[in-house]
Amino acid sequence: MTRKDILLSIHDLSLDLRVRRLAEAAKHTHPSDMADALASLPLSATLDLMRKLNAETAADMIEYFPESLQLALFSAMDAAEAARLFTALLADERADLYARLDARSRQNLLPALEKNVREETLRLAAFPEESVGSAVTSEYISVLPETRVSAALKTARAVARNSETIYVIYVLDREKHLLGTVSLRDLLLADDEDTMKSVMRPHPVFARATWPRSRSTEMIRRYDLLALPVLDDDGAMIGVITVDDAMDIEKEQDASQLARFGGTAAPDDSDLDILTSPLATMFKVRAFWLIFLTAFGVITSTFVAAQEAMLSQVIVLAAFIAPIVDMGGNTGSQSATLVIRAMAVGDVELRWAHVWRALKREIPVACALGLTVAALECALARFSKGVGMEVLMTVGLSMFVCTTAGGVIGLLLPFLARRMGADPATLSSPLITSVMDLLGVFIYFGFAYLFLGDLLRPL
Repeated sequence: MTRKDILLSIHDLSLDLRVRRLAEAAKHTHPSDMADALASLPLSATLDLMRKLNAETAADMIEYFPESLQLALFSAMDAAEAARLFTALLADERADLYARLDARSRQNLLPALEKNVREETLRLAAFPEESVGSAVTSEYISVLPETRVSAALKTARAVARNSETIYVIYVLDREKHLLGTVSLRDLLLADDEDTMKSVMRPHPVFARATWPRSRSTEMIRRYDLLALPVLDDDGAMIGVITVDDAMDIEKEQDASQLARFGGTAAPDDSDLDILTSPLATMFKVRAFWLIFLTAFGVITSTFVAAQEAMLSQVIVLAAFIAPIVDMGGNTGSQSATLVIRAMAVGDVELRWAHVWRALKREIPVACALGLTVAALECALARFSKGVGMEVLMTVGLSMFVCTTAGGVIGLLLPFLARRMGADPATLSSPLITSVMDLLGVFIYFGFAYLFLGDLLRPL
């Protein structure tokens, strides 16, 4: 049943009947569609529905709720209700939710949790939000190295229902140090009497809990993993990050990167949300970059105004200022986007060898782009405005140089931002726009004086 079917079936029902109908639909409907359908219900009705569903079904649905609705629900529940649903969530989801709850909701929830759930939640929630440890789930299958394959299979069957991933079995010693891994396929193909030590793959790839989240997604992609084991500072395994978790992390990172590249990262390094961020915060963050750009714009416009003598003699030059300076900014944004993406996936690091390699690839591309747009601009100028050769040379060479310079500067700025310790996405976009505006008019009028300067000489 889709969201549309659900909404049609409950549209004309009373609120109480809607809740009953939704409770029945939840048994054979994807939790994501159910979560969408509940958006039209008041909080009290959603809370009533959560009480009618079993804990596992309700927990699956809650994972798709907006954060604001999750917090509102747990704030409205009594301790027993909150503990029932909270315990049914996956370990990493519990830690994330707990970190978002207010102090009153935490105090209400913690005493009602079983000891093992409470300790695990507090341990995972203690990691910084952007660290690998905060995204870890402790629901995985592990065995000792001396365990027989037949016994490991029985263990896998027994705990599979409560494990987020069953495709890899982790071989740990009694201090929980990671010794190796065994894929489910290898386990099924092994002889029953073999030990896990004899069939495991030693020296597996792992991440540290204190590493940035982005590093775990890079490793999962690079080594084609279904799950990445995570160790604490003492080398003990605390959990795994699954490929599903990595996809969610990358989705958040993509959204964050987009916001930062637009110059809308808040001072606390969070992203602005048009629906939930305070108006004062939205104003301050956006105003900072607009004021910054305005200052550059004043410098640029002052320089252009100083060229009154040249513009009065060759008024057609004014028509080409905007496309020339814009082309440099556009090309720079393209180059910066490619470099930032390469940095995000781990293909490029802050090394001279990587900078030089990127430059060697970008320069011929930027030159080819410059020649292409310069030829097009000259053709349009010739046939639409009938300008002479001096103006064509000025426009064409300016377009070529601005486009090429924009590509090179756009490529270098993310490296410069990383060297300064700033976020490349946050710094690059505003700077590319401002720098290329100012540099573009310098280049343009430099060529104008070179080819048309004789018009300013006194007769």
